[in-house]
Amino acid sequence: MTIETPTLRQAAASDAAAVRALTRAAYAKWVPLIGREPKPMSADYEAAVVRHRVDLAEINGTLAALIETLPASDHLLIENVAVVPVWQGRGLGRLLLRHAEELAVQQGFGEIRLYTNKRFEANVRLYLGVGYRIDREEESALGVTVYMSKTVGASTTWASC
Repeated sequence: MTIETPTLRQAAASDAAAVRALTRAAYAKWVPLIGREPKPMSADYEAAVVRHRVDLAEINGTLAALIETLPASDHLLIENVAVVPVWQGRGLGRLLLRHAEELAVQQGFGEIRLYTNKRFEANVRLYLGVGYRIDREEESALGVTVYMSKTVGASTTWASC
């Protein structure tokens, strides 16, 4: 399958069901690893598409990936990055991370943050590979959460996707 150039658009309230379905499909592979559904699988997407910015990547009119962001006092937080399984490993996650970094700069932030489960090692490697650093790890009843951040600005550079 050849990857087409995705088009990006901001989600509307009418996209909530599609956002939920995409997220559930994208995170399903982690259920056996951690023994439960990851938090994004049960999020309230009716509220999220209204309260947060959710950008959708569509390929030939089909939803392929999304990124959910929200501003904090001094940074932009990436709440969720999800890619439909058939499109995983084809650069859509990297494209959406870059998009979020551009949003952070446009909104006047010099830092972008995200968090992930430590057991999602492929995700941690991806984030480290595109310039994020590990700020801290916190253990809870749900496992170990890895908090990561990246300084962004006009000089932010990206390796080829």
